[in-house]
Amino acid sequence: MADTHQAGTAHDGGHSKVFPPLKFDDFAPQIIWLVIVFALLYAVLKRVALPRVGEVIEERAERVRRDLEAAEKLKAETAQALANYEQALAEARAKASGIVKDMRDKLAAEIDAERAKVEAQINEKLAQAEKTIADTKTKALASVDAISAEVAGDIVSRLSGGEVSRADVEKALAQQAAE
Repeated sequence: MADTHQAGTAHDGGHSKVFPPLKFDDFAPQIIWLVIVFALLYAVLKRVALPRVGEVIEERAERVRRDLEAAEKLKAETAQALANYEQALAEARAKASGIVKDMRDKLAAEIDAERAKVEAQINEKLAQAEKTIADTKTKALASVDAISAEVAGDIVSRLSGGEVSRADVEKALAQQAAE
């Protein structure tokens, strides 16, 4: 092992044990190189990378602006479509209400006409019935006079035992009715 150690120290060959960037003797040239490298890096970034990043940012901003405009346009179209729909719905309701009213009025007129027709038929039949009743009553009353004269004549004939003329019986009944 001693050989390895000697080989290791022999291999050192006079190098210092301080990390080169931390050597303060060489610090000024390191600062200069650092400034040069950063200046070059800044120039490359400014001329190549930053314009591309700026373009991407501008493209994204433009896309966002277009998307917002499209969204506003779609929102306006949707609001207009909704207003048109509500207007059409209101018109349809008004039209349906008008149709219902017209049908109701038409049916009421038809019902009134039918009612008037039926009432006219009923009144006509009632008038006919009243006429028939009056005719029947008149005939019945006329028959009653004839029947009563006949019955009265039969009664007087049975009670008196003789024949009584029909004209005499009718004359007596007429006098009795007049009093």
